[in-house]
Parts: sequence; C-alpha cells; structure tokens
Amino acid sequence: MNDDRRRWVSLYVLCTGMLMIVLDTTIVNVALPFIQNSLHFSASGLAWVVNAYLIAFGGLLLLAGRLGDLYGRRRMYLSGLVVFTVASLVCGLSQSQTMLVIARFAQGVGGAMTSAVILGMIVTTFPEPRLQARAIGVFAFVASAGGAVGLLAGGLLVQWVDWHWIFFVNLPIGVATWLASARLLEHDERPERRGRADVIGAVLVTAALMLGVYAIVDPAAAHGWTAPETLGCAAGAVVLLVAFVARQLTATEPLMPLRSLWSRNLIGANVIQTVGAAGMFGSFFLGALYLQKVLHYDPLQIGLAFLPDTLLMGVLSVRFCEPLVSRFGARTVMVPGLVLVAGGLALFAVAPVHADFAVDLLPAVVVMGVGAGLTFPSMMTLAMSGVGPAEAGLASGLINTTGQVGGAVGLAVLATAASGHTARLAESGVGTLSALTGGYHLAFWIAAGLAIAAVVVALVVVPGTVPQPVSAHADEEPDEPIVAAV
Repeated sequence: MNDDRRRWVSLYVLCTGMLMIVLDTTIVNVALPFIQNSLHFSASGLAWVVNAYLIAFGGLLLLAGRLGDLYGRRRMYLSGLVVFTVASLVCGLSQSQTMLVIARFAQGVGGAMTSAVILGMIVTTFPEPRLQARAIGVFAFVASAGGAVGLLAGGLLVQWVDWHWIFFVNLPIGVATWLASARLLEHDERPERRGRADVIGAVLVTAALMLGVYAIVDPAAAHGWTAPETLGCAAGAVVLLVAFVARQLTATEPLMPLRSLWSRNLIGANVIQTVGAAGMFGSFFLGALYLQKVLHYDPLQIGLAFLPDTLLMGVLSVRFCEPLVSRFGARTVMVPGLVLVAGGLALFAVAPVHADFAVDLLPAVVVMGVGAGLTFPSMMTLAMSGVGPAEAGLASGLINTTGQVGGAVGLAVLATAASGHTARLAESGVGTLSALTGGYHLAFWIAAGLAIAAVVVALVVVPGTVPQPVSAHADEEPDEPIVAAV
C-alpha cells in the first residue's frame, strides 16, 4: 500500500473509532425506556445511565489530549479503544443498575481517551493545507452526523432485537478498529524532550470539568439552575478552574501551555463550538422528542426523519467544504453555515402541532444539514490552524471538551425552558399537544439565538484569514479518492 492510500485508509479507521463513540451518545437515549423496565430504574436513577458517561467523557477529554501529546497519541487511541470495547461488553452483560452505571462511566473514560487525540492525529497525518481541510471535513461529518445515525441504529436494534445489543454492537466494531489501527497508524515521533505530566493541574482540571458537567446534568436538571445544590457545584467547578489556570501560569511544565495556545483562531473556534453545540445538541434531542411526543413517530421514523440532514452534511463536509475553505477561508465559509443553522432552527420553531413532514419539517432538516455541513469542518480547521504538532492533541481535546460542555449546557437550558413553558401553557388551559409544541418552539428560538451569537463571535473574534501550515505538497491531490466516508 502506497503512502497516500495508507494515510486515507488510516483516516477512515480513525473516523470509525470516532463514529462508534458518537453513536453511543444517542443510541442509548432510544433504549432508555427499555433499560428502565428491564433493570427497574427509577426516573432519577435512569438519568445516571447517561450522566455517568457524560461526566467521565467531558471531564477527561482535556487530560487525555495532553497525555497523548506527551506519551503518544497512537498509544492513547489504542488504549481508549480497549477500554471502550471492554466497557461496552460489560454494559451489554449488565443485570443490575450498579453494574450498568459503573460500566457506562468506564465507557466514558474510554471514549475520552480515544476521541481526544483523533483530530490531532489527523492534523499531523495531513500537514498539507488542502488535504488537511478535506480530512477534517470527513472527521467533522462523522463527529456531527453520528448522532442522527445513532437514533436510526438504536431504533432498529431496540425494535428488532433488545437493548443489550446497543452495546454488543460495539464489540466487533471495536475489535476490528483496534486491529486495523494497530497495523495502519504510524507510531508517534518521540519528542526531543518529553517532559512530565502536571499531576496537580490534571487533578484540578479533571475535577473542575467533572463537577461542572455533574452540576449541569444532575442538580440543575432535577432541582433547577438556582437551587443550592446547583449553585454549590457550579461555584466549586469555577474555583477549581481558576486554581487550574493559576497553576498553568506558574508551573514549570504545565499540563496546558496557555501562552502557546493563545490565538484568536483557537479561542474563537472554541467559543463558537461551545455556543453552537449548545444550540445544535439541545435542539437535536428536543427535535426527536417533538417527533415522538407530538407527532407520535417511532424510533425508526425519527432516525429516518433526520437522515436528509445526515446525507447533506456528509456530502458538503467531504466533497465541497474543503475547496470552499481553501478558496475563501474558514471564517467566510463558516459564517453562512451558522446563519443557515439558525434559519433551520427558526423553521423548526414555527412547525405546527399537526405538522406534515414534507411541508413543515423537511425544509428545516435540509437547511440545518447544509448549514452544519459548512460549519463544522470550517470550525475544526480554525481550531487546529496555527497549532504546532506538540500541542495538536491538546487542541483536539480542547475542541472536543468545549463541544461536550456546550452540548450538556445547551441540553439542560433548552430542556428546562421547554418544560417550563409547556407547564405554563398547560396551566393556562392550552391542550397537551399544543402546550408541548409551544415549549419546543421556545427552545428552538433560543437555539436559533445561540447560532446567531456564534455568528457574532466569528465576525468579531476570528480573523478574516487563517494561517495555513507550509508544505511542499500543498497543491498535490491525493492519489486515494475520497468516497468511502459518504
């Protein structure tokens, strides 16, 4: 296998690992009612099937990315695949609530180890600007469209087999991906001076992120944003985060070298990721709830409803976004994409109670798919532009972390807004379906506002031109046609 072909096959292998992890985020949501009935979870206990994964995943991304820079991204990726696959087996075999929750936490650990370094490995594998943009487009498609695929796959598995198989399906994928990765992925170049991990900084940032994600997914969701439990956890997370920043500014060998990562591109991309993920992630799940509770779609129909979004996102990410970014710049492509995302969310916000899919929903799905297909590859290109190879894993972990935290915050905020408005409408005498629809409408308007806020950040913070890595092969086309990812 020649070098070009090997690189592209390696990319597909990396994206397969990412797809497995992204799928797990949404595929479980489809099966939650069946898991509750099987293992006799209470409503609050069932939330921990999701929360245990999110806390471990969001809390460890940054640490995993930095450790990958120090000790090898390939090693971190392969180790994460092992942890995730073994944990998936234990999840599928679970016969008790405790066993499943602990295994889900372990899945989150493995997911963080694997996904934190993938983007950094892609950037170092494809240093040429045009090929790098195209490879990031493939990755962005997998990372952003996997959620819709998870709904479809979850619906099929739950309806045709049982909930255990949403975890067992990871086993052959995980084993095959590990074997292919071990064979195809190049070993990391050993740094001239490896350095040591900042253990104190690692403990501080991991504790801060875990406590922050916990505050969002548990007390805020159960008791509200102003409850003492929520405010206490949030304050503790802020204190730990401030202590982490102080540590990084004074440590001899910091976990996160803030000065070397201080760029408008990286900062702007992560802010956009946080705000954009808050709108997109929350609205994605609320859209699924709208289809289920108002229009009475089953899980398979919900997955099929979002399929046009996934297909459009894939075509744009893989085929068209790279030449647009190369010609006009990442910011110029990203801003119209964010505007289209906001437009799609606004169309969802005016969908009637008895919506017709072709007339009322398909236009929203199409517009959001086009917008996301332009936005996410451009944003990830921005996040990784100007970052040296030594910090690529950290930058990769950072953009994943802001996406997870933004998504968790967005889901909590939009769900709280929707449920509160629904309750007020019901109390005023509005019918059940109309009250539910009104609540979802408010959430979609908020999500559209967040997308517009991301546009403002892009215009104000991100410079108009993006520095590209210099390469003698910048203008060469790949020998391997990029068709397998679509």
